[in-house]
Amino acid sequence: MPNHLSSETSPYLLQHENNPVDWYGWNETSLKKAKSENKPIFLSIGYSACHWCHVMAHESFENDEIAKFMNENFVNIKVDREERPDIDEIYQKVCQIATGQGGWPLSVFLTPDQKPFYAGTYFPVLDLYGRPGFGSICRQLSQAWKEKQKDVEKSAKKFLNSLQKTETTIPTSKLERVILDEAAFNLLQLGDSINGGFGTAPKFPNAANISFLFHYAKISGHSKFTEFALKTLKKMAKGGIFDQIGGGFHRYSTDAKWLIPHFEKMLYDNALISINYVEAYQITKDPFYLEVVKKTLDFVLREMVSNDGGFFSAYDADSEGVEGNFYVWSKKQIDEILGDNSEIFCLFYDVTDGGNWEGNNILCNNLNLSNIAFNFGISEQNVLEIIESCSSKLLNVRSKRVSPGLDDKILVSWNSLMISAFVKGYCVTNDIRYLNAAKNCILFIEKNLFECGKLLRTCKNGTSKIDGFLEDYSYFINALLDIFEIEPDSKYLELSLKLGTNLVDNFWDSENNCFFMTSNSHEKLIIRPKNNYDLSLPSGNSVSAFVMLRLYHFSQKSTFLKITNNILESQAHIAAENPFGFGYLLNTLAIFLEKPVEINIINTENSNISKHIFETYLPNSFKVAINDRSQLEKLSKYPFFTGKKFNFKTSVYICKNFSCSLPLVSINEINSNL
Repeated sequence: MPNHLSSETSPYLLQHENNPVDWYGWNETSLKKAKSENKPIFLSIGYSACHWCHVMAHESFENDEIAKFMNENFVNIKVDREERPDIDEIYQKVCQIATGQGGWPLSVFLTPDQKPFYAGTYFPVLDLYGRPGFGSICRQLSQAWKEKQKDVEKSAKKFLNSLQKTETTIPTSKLERVILDEAAFNLLQLGDSINGGFGTAPKFPNAANISFLFHYAKISGHSKFTEFALKTLKKMAKGGIFDQIGGGFHRYSTDAKWLIPHFEKMLYDNALISINYVEAYQITKDPFYLEVVKKTLDFVLREMVSNDGGFFSAYDADSEGVEGNFYVWSKKQIDEILGDNSEIFCLFYDVTDGGNWEGNNILCNNLNLSNIAFNFGISEQNVLEIIESCSSKLLNVRSKRVSPGLDDKILVSWNSLMISAFVKGYCVTNDIRYLNAAKNCILFIEKNLFECGKLLRTCKNGTSKIDGFLEDYSYFINALLDIFEIEPDSKYLELSLKLGTNLVDNFWDSENNCFFMTSNSHEKLIIRPKNNYDLSLPSGNSVSAFVMLRLYHFSQKSTFLKITNNILESQAHIAAENPFGFGYLLNTLAIFLEKPVEINIINTENSNISKHIFETYLPNSFKVAINDRSQLEKLSKYPFFTGKKFNFKTSVYICKNFSCSLPLVSINEINSNL
């Protein structure tokens, strides 16, 4: 019999609807049940593509004996961390306080009033790996609640006090260039000079940090920061973390060399990493980076977009119960499919009889086309054509395999990141499919996830729910402004200003100079959480600081600038000391300190000029390309466009330090003013 999760829409929760555990969602019914029956809550948080979530589910939550004990002694609640990042944020902090680390699955035991008293991540079913078995934990904690409830409540109170201390006021810092200097050099010290990336294994892409290193190199003139970032991107794109034939990046590498990925694919990773490669192409004009952009965005268009324009969330790492099964090959399989061309393909992608992972081959590239061309006595172009033809054949065969599970819920925040990636991809490829994908997704959000002036968080099969969080608002505003730069329809700017005002009115914490994750009207939890760290995702506060700065430059509303200043002052000191977790914030600080350059491209008839500007790496610029006179007339009420005239030939106004250039009509003139 299905449990109480059968009415949910989250693919993760629905994975557990037939567990013998009597799971509930996080809702009024389950929370009231815990209080009325005076039972502790077992809270399990995970997500659909989480490998160890699947393992714990199979070992413990599908175990009839353990499930029976859980049902008799706890109210068992499942939460999709992607649907409810606020709940996850709170109890991840609890786990870090308790154990020094967090992760998923997150397993937390709560009093009936939601206060935590025991926390961990994955627990084996029996005592194993130095971890206590889940069954014995349940028995011990149940007994403690029944026999020593006051002691348990005291422990919970201590947890809550520690948790509340993490939300205390941070001393403000003076905003100055030395913060960027210290952060950049500290960050580079964490870098792997041989393989790129930061630290050892496991190794994550850390897109925000790569972006900051590019930006710092631009303002400092120190090429070593660019060189390290480019090395990282080159190593990633040649490694197994990149799907060599299908495009798109896996979640992270389990080794230091980017060879062996954890095979799940997340929408947000592919959005953020794509933007890194756009930046790399703008800096170098090397087609290698552009090709990675195209293969990644094409993967999303092929496999992660719904019929009505929204983007799905993730692909699982497993298929047919085996991690990576969908992506790996034996040499025999490849030989049979490719025939005479197999030798060239296998040499290029390091395919051997013995394999490079558990007897199979993860495709990776360690040889240049020139080496292979010389070895076989053919041209590089011929080698490239063979590789592309072979890749297409293998992709076609692979598409007939049993696919990893798809998490097809649509989240505003992650979709917004993807909108930005497609816009930026369009700017360097001029591929209209990318621009259309971005516009269609905005229409999807407006139609399905925008209600009474507010954003909702998630949509699945036509059902939209959960009030939007800070990241939903800030990411979406940023996406609207990104598309506004190249499609300056006034509706995009007007909506972004409206949502920005909503953020200030409903999310701002004036006492601590940052934004809450949740709005004033959101469900009340044991604390009102905040998130300031740029890790897998940029924090809502970092992106909010950036969009407030952008909105200020378009509108000149001083409130927006003040908020940017206050967020930066509250975070700058800790960002300098711990740059690894503040890459996006540091980027915003760099723009703030440099003072943004405002670029108006008026009349885009000469496409070479606008193409040149959008293909140039200008991280401290806010730019808009006006296509026709009517657009400029509608936008003239905004200070960004004041005094600009529509000319018969393409002209560019560059404004910085409170003064604007005369209309510039040649690329040489433009370059000399940037």
